[in-house]
Amino acid sequence: MRKAAFAAVVNAATQVLVLGSLPGEASLAAAQYYAHPQNQFWRLMGAVIGMDLDAAPYRERLAMVLAAGVGLWDVIESAERMGSLDGAIRNHTPAPLDALVASLPCLTVIAFNGAKASQIGRKQLGVSSCPALITLPSSSPAHTLPLASKQTEWMKLRPFLVHQTRA
Repeated sequence: MRKAAFAAVVNAATQVLVLGSLPGEASLAAAQYYAHPQNQFWRLMGAVIGMDLDAAPYRERLAMVLAAGVGLWDVIESAERMGSLDGAIRNHTPAPLDALVASLPCLTVIAFNGAKASQIGRKQLGVSSCPALITLPSSSPAHTLPLASKQTEWMKLRPFLVHQTRA
């Protein structure tokens, strides 16, 4: 059962790139990033950008994160995996992260959503790809750290978002 990642959600103004590992079963079924109802991603990112993403329809969520300077993608292009757990990932093909990073002129930080994404992504990117690499606690319901503790860590992304005003 080979599973594939979604297309990157980025634009030329992306400042923060959040990289997961590979979409889980609920996300693949819905064709949406972080679709599992217990996944805390949208609440965590909503706190970071100061918007209620959890209440918005999916397309609006994507538009809101892009407008805030946040992009989404995964470190794995495809892999074999039974279920949704990162520990079950086998025979993965890495996503072409270097090419994506090179295409984002405003990028200031890459944030890995969980340890597996960090392990794979850091190996792909090396040390000189981006000014900052941050590993965040996974937003997955399988990672049982309390939401408040996760949110404290995720809020470290806020200083990397530079809201520009136009005259």
